[in-house]
Amino acid sequence: MLHTILTVILVSPLIGSMIAGLFGRQIGRKGAHTVTILGVFISTVLAAYVFKLFVLDGHAPYNASLYTWFQAEGIKFELGYMIDSLSATMMLVVTFVSLMVHIYTIGYMDHDEDYDHDNPYYQRFFSYISLFTFSMLSLVMANNFLQLFFGWEAVGLVSYLLIGFYMKRESAIQANLKAFLVNRVGDFGFILGIAMVFMYFGTMDYQEFFAGLNAQVGKTISFIPGVEWSVITVMVLLLFVGAMGKSAQIPLHVWLPESMEGPTPISALIHAATMVTAGIFMVARLSPAYELSEVALSFILIIGALTAFFMGLLGIIQNDIKRVVAYSTLSQLGYMTAALGASAYAAGMFHVLTHAFFKALLFLAAGSVIVAMHHNQDIRKMGGLKKYMPITYWALLIGSLALIGFPGFAGFYSKDSILLAVHEADVWGSGFAYILLLAGVFITAFYSFRMFFIVFHGEESEYVKNHHIKESPWVITFPLIMLSIPAVVIGIPLVGPILSGSYFADAITVFEQHNVLHEIYMHHFVEGGALGMALHGFMSLPVMLALSGVFIAWYFYIKNPAIPEKIKNACPRGYKVLEAGYGFDKFNEIVFVKGALKLGNFFWQKIDVKLIDTGLVTNTFMSVYNAARAMRTMQTGYIYHYAFVMIFGLLGMLIWVLW
Repeated sequence: MLHTILTVILVSPLIGSMIAGLFGRQIGRKGAHTVTILGVFISTVLAAYVFKLFVLDGHAPYNASLYTWFQAEGIKFELGYMIDSLSATMMLVVTFVSLMVHIYTIGYMDHDEDYDHDNPYYQRFFSYISLFTFSMLSLVMANNFLQLFFGWEAVGLVSYLLIGFYMKRESAIQANLKAFLVNRVGDFGFILGIAMVFMYFGTMDYQEFFAGLNAQVGKTISFIPGVEWSVITVMVLLLFVGAMGKSAQIPLHVWLPESMEGPTPISALIHAATMVTAGIFMVARLSPAYELSEVALSFILIIGALTAFFMGLLGIIQNDIKRVVAYSTLSQLGYMTAALGASAYAAGMFHVLTHAFFKALLFLAAGSVIVAMHHNQDIRKMGGLKKYMPITYWALLIGSLALIGFPGFAGFYSKDSILLAVHEADVWGSGFAYILLLAGVFITAFYSFRMFFIVFHGEESEYVKNHHIKESPWVITFPLIMLSIPAVVIGIPLVGPILSGSYFADAITVFEQHNVLHEIYMHHFVEGGALGMALHGFMSLPVMLALSGVFIAWYFYIKNPAIPEKIKNACPRGYKVLEAGYGFDKFNEIVFVKGALKLGNFFWQKIDVKLIDTGLVTNTFMSVYNAARAMRTMQTGYIYHYAFVMIFGLLGMLIWVLW
């Protein structure tokens, strides 16, 4: 029975995607969104049942193979399910957020198609987002590295298709190529890590991999003579390189801001529930392996903290409403990654859960503003929208408060848990990481409410005055309302079980010496519970920093809007550094793009032209050709010529022998 339910959850979005994609012309627009929404709705309902079974009722983990794909030298390559509290939670988050995005898309794409005649492919879009849901489900439900890799690459493929959905726009084509290429860099490390699993463990199955970890402790591998590396450290770092690409960590983050070229619904789906959280999920799933490498944990912690801080700074200068929200995703992914490095895997996954709701809410609310503004995305052309768009206003406010970690909101409990965990951690670099994450709290609050105040409380621009602005239709506002509820309340019932370790007890492994969440649970939660934690939060440094960021944003952009321009003029070099994204794109262009072109030109001119076309290969060919041409004249076809040659040949041989 459970096996059947899991299969239906997985394939329902795939069936909807196939019908909409293959028979879109026959079923029309209404048929396309009906069949895909129905497929995701079925998955959501059944995922809620699985969540109840494995999380609320405490059902034992379920691990079963669906079928064996092939077998080589006794090693099975299978497709199957591994369902526990971790995968059950992700299944519910992915399907619910995807369902809201599907419903929202009806209104958004209807408007979008009227506005943008480059994109008349309504059915194709629904097919893609439903396929995206299937891909992410196959990833989180996997019980082996083979299926993990399939889902991993499938979400990458569909993201490529969706980011470049406006295929006649040059910027969209550049963006999806960038996403594809950067993720190939990460996936190269990822597949090398899986190859090491295969080589040292002789299996693709998670449970067999976990069971064999202790036997590999102490084993080393040498890349440079005399320098030994732990096999487990190298393996988990290679796997994490894949996570850096998928979850957009420095320096493989450059693709994520460009993903805004796709329609807003897919921005919500990529940034909230699929793809970018795949790397966080993978590390949490493989926690038994990561716990064995202090080096890997320190590396992950520092990479996460650097991403949280530096990507947050870039959000300050953005004027595209979607890009502001996109850089907040980059920053929050840094917090999740830092949690993994502090061995607070549960806190990282807690933030994945809360972030899915409030980030989807922020993107869809931003899309609502874009629809009302007739697809103008520049916040400088907005202002005073509160009176025109009350539902969107409250949705964006709730999402922003959850994002900055305002006490009582879902984001507060997950982000505060991460900050406390990093502060408690003994891993090398934890002090440095904690300072960066604290600074990131202030920065997040500042750029989030900069956007909020400019859009809704700023002075009305001429664009707003000259255009008819109104609230979005119900098909857009309904998902906003539905996502606002968990963005507020989902943290309250979950924070206790997650901090105590009981929530993910069957899925995540943490060594006693690394169990920072237990210390937080005993010192920050036991006495006052969720309410006490929220009340205490008002006196904590992170909340004070967040409130300071909100106040300064209000003062800079509402009370005294001349200040930001003065700061910009006073620090032109700093602004240029931020505007250039710290030069990562320039570096990639010079080293990789131009470097690859120069290398290609070298091989073309020196190898292809000189060596092949006019060099060794061509000369060899011409020598053979000329020799054959000369020998061809000897073949006359006359018998007396051949007899003459034979007689004189025989005579020559006799003379040689007699001589």
